[in-house]
Amino acid sequence: MATLGTGALTLVDWAKRLDPDGKAAAVAELLSQSNEILTDMLWLEGNLPTGHRTTVRTGLPAVAWRLLNGGVTPSKSTTAQIDEQAGMLEAWSEVDKDLALLNGNVSSFRMSEAEAFIEAMNQEMAQTLFYGNAGLAAEEFTGLAPRYSAISGATNAQNVITGSGSGSDNSSIYLVGWGQNSIHGIFPKGSKAGLIHEDFGEQTVSVGTGIGGAKMRAFQERFQWKAGIALKDWRYVVRIPNIDISNLVAKSSAADLIELMIKAIHRIPQLQRCKPTFYMNRSCFQMLDIQRRDDVISGGGLVFDNVDGKQQASFRGIPVRLCDQLLETEAAVS
Repeated sequence: MATLGTGALTLVDWAKRLDPDGKAAAVAELLSQSNEILTDMLWLEGNLPTGHRTTVRTGLPAVAWRLLNGGVTPSKSTTAQIDEQAGMLEAWSEVDKDLALLNGNVSSFRMSEAEAFIEAMNQEMAQTLFYGNAGLAAEEFTGLAPRYSAISGATNAQNVITGSGSGSDNSSIYLVGWGQNSIHGIFPKGSKAGLIHEDFGEQTVSVGTGIGGAKMRAFQERFQWKAGIALKDWRYVVRIPNIDISNLVAKSSAADLIELMIKAIHRIPQLQRCKPTFYMNRSCFQMLDIQRRDDVISGGGLVFDNVDGKQQASFRGIPVRLCDQLLETEAAVS
């Protein structure tokens, strides 16, 4: 649907470009299997060592009709600069050498352990993309939920469409229009995109349990991911909060997901200028499918397109992605 600049790449694109040996590409594929938001998200290198500084338009110049021989007062637009912070997610793995040797296949055993770390990094990154809040945890970057946290009184409130739920068992659906001039992921200037894996091989490490100062030989690895979000144009993200999950599943006073998603589409200024994608958790995904079935006579608009040999859900031509890191315990947004 969208024509995007070649400078905005997905993690798989970055992996193919940065590591010709293919090792990073394999990591990127593992990442994309679990949280589908990481498949779609576009990434650009930041212009700051700690993130990215963006310049946004805050006001348009004044224009006027004029008569012959009559002048017009010069005017100008106004802009503002915003610094977006990137966070640094990191984990270390130390596997007892003798334990690895017991397996009989050291490489296979270590890969199995590494996959667990990759999955943990993946889940934490996906959750931070939605719920991270640098104001409460300085080491994180700020995700989407804190940026779209009010249905009234905020500048971007028109892009927060309530599902009318209450209590504390709510969830949200997001429509994100990825693009270089709308919203994209960032990694600090001079760093690499995506998850970095460093294998230090066999090392002597300190043991935290047992005799104080004890040592052992272990296989040591480090996993690191530097990332953040640059929101250049808030109009290209729509949040649908207050979706009461218990009511939704019981189909009692349930949110009309199809109607809400249609409203969200109409909040995006120009769909052709971005890569729009819906994100929801498993319960919402399931109930959207059921509501589509119940509404099939009038046409809900949910179909399954064949994408790269996989059945991919779409709503009015916009992909619908599953993201289990979207909680079902959100407080109501007011």
